[in-house]
Amino acid sequence: MTLQTNSDSARPRIPGATVARLPLYHRVLDRLAASGVDTVSSDALAAAVGVTSAMIRKDLSYLGSYGTRGVGYDVQYLGYQITHALGLTQDWPVAIVGVGNLGRALAHYGGIGHRGFRVVALFDVDPAVVGTDVATASGPIVVHHLDNLETVIVRTQARLGVVAVPVEVAQSVADRLVDAGVRSILNFAPTVLAVPASAEVRRVDLAVELQILAFHEQRRADLELDVAVVPGLPVTLTHDDDVQRVVSA
Repeated sequence: MTLQTNSDSARPRIPGATVARLPLYHRVLDRLAASGVDTVSSDALAAAVGVTSAMIRKDLSYLGSYGTRGVGYDVQYLGYQITHALGLTQDWPVAIVGVGNLGRALAHYGGIGHRGFRVVALFDVDPAVVGTDVATASGPIVVHHLDNLETVIVRTQARLGVVAVPVEVAQSVADRLVDAGVRSILNFAPTVLAVPASAEVRRVDLAVELQILAFHEQRRADLELDVAVVPGLPVTLTHDDDVQRVVSA
């Protein structure tokens, strides 16, 4: 996932990389709280998330949370801090444009509702889809024609938009969402959307993510081949960007 943002603010901002990790911390803290755990060390939290304890402490310092030496972080309080920082203390109405297989799956995904997001509007242009009910995490919702986007956005007060349409119409859909008052967009179309400085876009490109995984698989295969062609070579294994690297012992 990549964050495309043009917004600016006079307030000190949390770095984008830190923001991307906050939901991971939030998920782990939720599990700990549900298990009755009261405190957690930075080492334990780091191990659960897959980062370093130094990164945990730096990230949480942006929230003003420094923990207690020898004790760690209060799970409930830290969870609240992150919940507040992520804006999850309120309900966020979401509009999804494009009700194909992906749009339907997103609308039905229960994890959205459990984290403070509620699908309130669905749009498409397919006559076979417009006017039908689609199951969402919060109940069935009728699909509106894209021609009615502005009116429905105003009526439902949708604050977040999801673009799940073909690439050739993604920009025009984003333009209409922004004009209708939606300033935060999750884009599944494989293109970079141009939005005003007041809006933000988070892009999810599954093909790019798979290509990155393929790169790491190829790198592992190349390393294994390097070892195989020099049998008996003493080696040690280290880590470089989460990929094992073979070096001479």
